Amino acid sequence: MRLPWKAKMSSIQDWGEEVEEGAVYHVTLKRVQIQQAANKGARWLGVEGDQLPPGHTVSQYETCKIRTIKAGTLEKLVENLLTAFGDNDFTYISIFLSTYRGFASTKEVLELLLDRYGNLETSSCEEVGSQNSSESKTVLRNAIASILRAWLDQCSEDFREPPSYPCLLKLLEYLQRSMPGSDPERRAQNLLEQFQKQEIENDRNTSPCNLYDEEEMEISGPEEFSFFREDLVAEQLTYMDAKLFKKVVPHHCLGCIWSRRDKKENKHLAPTIRATISQFNAVTKCVVSTILKSKELKTQQRAKIIEKWIHIAHECRILKNFSSLRAIVSALQSNSIYRLKKTWAAVPKDRMLMFEELSDIFSDHDNYLTSRELLMKEGTSKFANLDSSVKENQKRTQRRLQLQKDMGVMQGTVPYLGTFLTDLTMLDTALQDYIEGGLINFEKRRREFEVIAQIKLLQSACNSYCMTPDQKFIQWFRRQQLLSEEESYSLSCEIETAVDTSTTSPKPRKSMVKRLSLLFLGSEVITNSTPTKEQPKSTPSGSSGESMDSVSVSSCESNHSESEEVCVTPIDTPDEPQKKALEQYEVNLSLSPPSCFLGGMGQTGSISTLEP
Repeated sequence: MRLPWKAKMSSIQDWGEEVEEGAVYHVTLKRVQIQQAANKGARWLGVEGDQLPPGHTVSQYETCKIRTIKAGTLEKLVENLLTAFGDNDFTYISIFLSTYRGFASTKEVLELLLDRYGNLETSSCEEVGSQNSSESKTVLRNAIASILRAWLDQCSEDFREPPSYPCLLKLLEYLQRSMPGSDPERRAQNLLEQFQKQEIENDRNTSPCNLYDEEEMEISGPEEFSFFREDLVAEQLTYMDAKLFKKVVPHHCLGCIWSRRDKKENKHLAPTIRATISQFNAVTKCVVSTILKSKELKTQQRAKIIEKWIHIAHECRILKNFSSLRAIVSALQSNSIYRLKKTWAAVPKDRMLMFEELSDIFSDHDNYLTSRELLMKEGTSKFANLDSSVKENQKRTQRRLQLQKDMGVMQGTVPYLGTFLTDLTMLDTALQDYIEGGLINFEKRRREFEVIAQIKLLQSACNSYCMTPDQKFIQWFRRQQLLSEEESYSLSCEIETAVDTSTTSPKPRKSMVKRLSLLFLGSEVITNSTPTKEQPKSTPSGSSGESMDSVSVSSCESNHSESEEVCVTPIDTPDEPQKKALEQYEVNLSLSPPSCFLGGMGQTGSISTLEP
């Protein structure tokens, strides 16, 4: 049987590389159909166009050469922005704008784009004739306008440089001179006014990422935790998490940027990420505090609080809030809570099964494959897709989801940010910034963009949430007395002094930090740490790390010596642990397609360790 020509030869063929001064390109050949004509028989019958029957046509193809830049100087990469616009390669423009902070500043790129290519008067287009020159200038003008419009829309935070906003003013001056009355000029002017207005507002607040912008009501005395319904708590946590996640500046998650956070001069670096981490910590510590702070509670009463938090975690799962879900699960798996054997024994069996199902979402098997696949599946879906082996849980969940559908309420998705920080940190470690000849490795930026694009997609999905703040809960949440690691463990030991191994307890889970804790620890943390026998240096609460002691989650280990071992391993001596972690990470990634970079929960139980 003769195969058709299309089956014989792939439409796209790898051709290799082309090297020119200042750039390396990957070349592919693509066969494109340019014409479909009638064969002799069809022409004899007088049939043409759409009336041509199968087998009576002759297709004509041409081979096009497609060049994709792999590496280059900054000048070549910026020049390629204009070429990409002419070739309708808008993906390159998005990749460049989302990742260039890894190898250049906004000032450098803007000067290259405007001063070298944007001077429409003298123009780099050589005058080969007045008409051609005029057409070339028009094409160049449209290309620059389109690039600047995309820059202002997609990466407006690049121009936030208070109080003088030098780059934005330079851009606005160029647009007023070269493109007066244009859409990019209006956008730049509006952005400047927006930044100036926000700066005035921020002067009245302590943080630019203030979560509680709404006017607060005065409440006489704090409410008890039991006062709030489980679904309300989950909804309010989701409201707070979604609000913060939408404010995250994606390029701040790049490994080359986030890894600089521990330096003293960078204490204000990536404030939106730090705000998200602080919220994750607050949720985790709130769980621990509500369970431990009242020593006079009876075992059954304390078990009721744990049961309530399991319900709240399940509600977060229904709302697709994986951030607070992870925080609650991590807190319940921490040593100070896990060791309460008698309390766990009083938790009903069906609630324990529910807790096990929620915990399994964050299993570290195959680089957290379960949570990654779950996020890819539900990331932009309207509703959660829950399967439970517990019939009662399944019925209750289906009722809730059906109610949401009947009301037309769609849910967004709040991911665990540690996933993206982990993936981007690993990419930054695994791939070189420059290749031979000092050229910028742009293939690395393409890989990073896969993760950045997923962050942006989920931020957009968060707009589907339709929630209003409950001031009573928000004020209660803010007023919670958060316990330190040592305080939590000490209280836990006072509540239950002896460990009875015969009683029921959650399924032990291995430490979630072994492979990557080294990447998230600062050397100062390690050298200043002195664990003691009575109180382990890290009795984890699942927090993501404003506290220097809160390294990571060493979840559900009744023997906390392993936690101590992980926490005191130096990262700046020798490099072998990092190499092993990276090798293990790459092996795990190879088990699934590249899209797994876009996936769900993080590599560690904590997002990071930050300077307070």
